[in-house]
Amino acid sequence: MGPIGMGSLLLIVFVALLIFGPSKLPQLGKAAGNTLREFKNATKGLADDDDSKPEKKEETK
Repeated sequence: MGPIGMGSLLLIVFVALLIFGPSKLPQLGKAAGNTLREFKNATKGLADDDDSKPEKKEETK
């Protein structure tokens, strides 16, 4: 799948506006932003943990 086009994005916003109404959209956007921020921080924390672990090298004899 490719990136979302402008027409698709407008359709998604229009459907969300119909379903939730204009008063709920700012709250939904804020909640989605907070969720994405926490997910990004959690994945960054996992990546940092993996990078900080010393690699064990097996010695061959």
